[in-house]
Amino acid sequence: MSEITRRDFINGTLVAAGTSVLPIGAIGQATMASLDPLYYPPARTGLRGSHPGSNDHAHNRAWTGRSDWGRTNILTETYDLVVVGGGLSGLAAAYFYQQKHGTSKKILILDNHDDFGGHAKRNEHTIDGVTRISYGGSQSIVEPKHADQIVLSLLQDIGVDLSRFETAYDTGFFKRHDLGGATYFNEEVFGEDKVVQHPYCNYPNYVEGLQGAKLSNEEAAQQAPLSDKGKKQLLRVLNGGLHSLQVAEAELHNYIETHSYYDYLQNTLGVDDPGVLRMARHSGLDWGSGGTDVMSIAAAKSCGALGFAPVAVYDEDNPYIHHFPDGNAGVARALVKKLIPNVAKGSNAEELVLAKFDYAELDKSSSAVRLRLNSTVVNVEHAGNPNSSGDVVVNYIKDNKSYQVSAKGVVMACYNMIVPHIVAGLPEKQSAALKLQGKSPLQYTTVALRNWRAMKELGIGLAMSPGNMHQAVLMDFPVSMGGYEYTKSPDEPCVIQMISCPYGKIGTPRPEQFRDARYRMLSLQFEDYEQEIRRHLSGMFPSGLFEFDKDVAGISVNRWAHGYTIGGPGDSTRIGRQPFGRITIANCDSAPSADAKTAMMMAHRAVDELG
Repeated sequence: MSEITRRDFINGTLVAAGTSVLPIGAIGQATMASLDPLYYPPARTGLRGSHPGSNDHAHNRAWTGRSDWGRTNILTETYDLVVVGGGLSGLAAAYFYQQKHGTSKKILILDNHDDFGGHAKRNEHTIDGVTRISYGGSQSIVEPKHADQIVLSLLQDIGVDLSRFETAYDTGFFKRHDLGGATYFNEEVFGEDKVVQHPYCNYPNYVEGLQGAKLSNEEAAQQAPLSDKGKKQLLRVLNGGLHSLQVAEAELHNYIETHSYYDYLQNTLGVDDPGVLRMARHSGLDWGSGGTDVMSIAAAKSCGALGFAPVAVYDEDNPYIHHFPDGNAGVARALVKKLIPNVAKGSNAEELVLAKFDYAELDKSSSAVRLRLNSTVVNVEHAGNPNSSGDVVVNYIKDNKSYQVSAKGVVMACYNMIVPHIVAGLPEKQSAALKLQGKSPLQYTTVALRNWRAMKELGIGLAMSPGNMHQAVLMDFPVSMGGYEYTKSPDEPCVIQMISCPYGKIGTPRPEQFRDARYRMLSLQFEDYEQEIRRHLSGMFPSGLFEFDKDVAGISVNRWAHGYTIGGPGDSTRIGRQPFGRITIANCDSAPSADAKTAMMMAHRAVDELG
């Protein structure tokens, strides 16, 4: 066998130069009518999430007002319900409709992505014959004991046993391996590559069992690669807090709700060092859905930003342990199995963890529920008066061809800001309210490693990385269930998570920052991300323990241009989600909130509104 002299990433999977075998991600996307037997999106690597092509038609509709899609194929298919969006809210809407009207009702779910689940995305990496499962978006069922009985009943019906996570999640994993919260400072921003055993913020506290800082505030400030002035300012922030404010206790609550965190840093604590301010800006991540420069003091405190003492993230009754190995994709798969029984073998959610879903079963005419992927809805319109009993006509684009189906009712379980662009005749007040909603961009990158000896050697369970695109790097959650075993030894393959919350120009309003960051995110090619990840990991890990081309087996960059829900001002959310004839609106956006329980509750409300 000849020596391999060059290795490269093709769509996120490391392969030998000259090989004739391509990863599944390189296979052309097939239509449901002629589905390739290898069609299995969870195993695809490279650019995932808002993958290339998934948003093209929606953007053409919203940005340019495109309405001519060529000749439309008017299908003979008619449905009781069409659901726009195959995420948790859309899947739950189909479930609730069946519960209310019977399992014989015909339902079509349309989604623009190549996989179902929305932000609940499953990532699979095969590393030297070993499959590791991870998530590319929605992580967990958050605080399930606070869930409405409607949600609890749904979870029970689809086979999700919440008590099972108490043993499936190994809370002792991080302690056994002495893995804690740290910070990686990169040379490009901070002048040297350095790991300090202190996270400087509360973000790592959401990982159950993760060990805390190994250094005191004084030691951590001294070890930070900052100027002497910067080190003093950093220590001042770490030892600061609300007691630093000269505000009467009776006025404190209102004050922190209405005053800027950055003003607090700069004016109250006298911080002007750019390194300290950068650490502060990048200390909230997806908890705060944006940089801390646009947060109030109260919001920064709530998300555990730099300078606020670590606190327990969730109460004792709701530990942050309710993760399937693939995050909330485990819930999405259980819902799909309930709706389309022949898609996989397994009688409950745990038995589905290792099940290979047969995507050819998703869109069969013999099924009461059909799930059609790679299908972007571009127009939804009442065939007659919205107040009459006529059908709703739905136009969508699949494989660059236009199709039309009709239904008695439609649930828009998609990104709410797109609704006014595709629902014809929507009242102007409602349309305007929907356009005020928003979402922060978010990126979850999963990296397959042949071993995690470097993480073990440095004692890193989670590393804040304020100088990098990905502001946090962490070991995946230690969950074993359904026959799947998470990595136990540093010599075994694993998946690490790299989380990025891209920000726009500092000092600009939040919506403008989101828009700029979103455009920049989507403009990058996989090669750009690969180079960034290469530099990040190679700078953080010692060269004797880590070699990128040898140790990295695959990369999935899950880009969510429209990630966490950000509600509009005033009463705009309530106005925007109002039913319009036989069209109702679901999704987390209509709450607004950003968790699985809310997605399901909004689906229940939308189905009830259809009558």
